[in-house]
Amino acid sequence: MDKFLADKVAVITGGTRGIGRAIAERLLVEGASVAFCGRSSDAVARAAAEMAKATGGNVYGEAADVSKPDEVRRFFQSVDARFGGIEILINNAGLGIFRRVADMSIQEWGQMIDLNLSGVFYCCREALPRFNNRGGGYIINISSLAGKNAFSGGAGYNASKFGLNGFSEALMLDHRHENVRVSYINAGKRRYGIRYWYLRSC
Repeated sequence: MDKFLADKVAVITGGTRGIGRAIAERLLVEGASVAFCGRSSDAVARAAAEMAKATGGNVYGEAADVSKPDEVRRFFQSVDARFGGIEILINNAGLGIFRRVADMSIQEWGQMIDLNLSGVFYCCREALPRFNNRGGGYIINISSLAGKNAFSGGAGYNASKFGLNGFSEALMLDHRHENVRVSYINAGKRRYGIRYWYLRSC
């Protein structure tokens, strides 16, 4: 039986563990070739070896901090060299630091905005011209219910995820006539063994 995503190439940020790791493994099972990044070279190497063994899929990992545009550019160039392009981008890398505004440092604020929001922009900016070379593509941004519901102690995280949701919708409007689809997923906390999700396809 043909696999659903055979011959497709997917890039995932923050793919060494958690949601990103689970997405990467599922894409590999469905036949996609997967490139992922994480901050730790050791964690990336370990995850790549484990995923290749578990799925038998074509997987490549590289250490990269997506809050730094030069590292994003290098990572995408590595993906080009290995796979020749991409059709799917999943922006999953993220950080949450939870403090009241008065207690939050400037550095902590910057870390969340740089990774959760600016990092997505950097990756999309690299992916879009590559999509054009493939006739289109699909961007999925992993957001949070914190992008819809503010809560005490979450101002920095709320701001980054509210911004990500708005960015996702504007991104769709900018590129919808180029066969580029955009979705964002507002992941929620686990309750009673169930994780809550909200999917918005633009």
